[in-house]
Amino acid sequence: MQVEVVQHPLVAHKLTLLRDQTTDSPTFRHLVEELVTLLAYEATRDIAVAPKPIQTPVAPTVGVALTKPRPIVVPILRAGLGMLEGMSRLLPSAEVGFLGLQRDEQTLQAIIYANRLPEDLAGRQCYVLDPMLATGGTLIASIEYLFERGARTVTCICLLTAPEGIAAVRQAVSQRGEVRIVTAAIDEGLNSKAYITPGLGDAGDRLYGVV
Repeated sequence: MQVEVVQHPLVAHKLTLLRDQTTDSPTFRHLVEELVTLLAYEATRDIAVAPKPIQTPVAPTVGVALTKPRPIVVPILRAGLGMLEGMSRLLPSAEVGFLGLQRDEQTLQAIIYANRLPEDLAGRQCYVLDPMLATGGTLIASIEYLFERGARTVTCICLLTAPEGIAAVRQAVSQRGEVRIVTAAIDEGLNSKAYITPGLGDAGDRLYGVV
């Protein structure tokens, strides 16, 4: 399993603003979109392309085009929805699926409650959007679900990660297929409530309010 921390001044700047507890929800949502676009640029470096002959206004040449089947972007409900616009801005031709998971606050295990995904993901490059990789339960369940449907390449885009979550994902799924995690930072660890510290709080609540 590959873990990539994107080192860029704009990534660090936007992440600092996201961490600030005084940042309001509208600004937070806008910053998430911008940060995801920056992370997605790095996450899609290995996206599958093939040569494509074209005619410019001056002369014929050969460029590249995305291959088929199209890549699929999978935001994890609900907080992952806040990342979708930033990803779609960079990759508008990708298909979008949805996977709903929530963490049981007692067991800390992820529970799947909804999905809108193709039955067969064989040959598809999958990009999972989940703001926080904390204990790893949600991401592990998501990756396993995609693997069960035939995916073999899964790239996870996370705003923040914790060492515990990275270790859990590596142990659980790295032998089942190709897994890559792209993130803006690896934080210190988890607190007693399994929140990333220093983190940025509950991403879903800061995006959409407490429900």
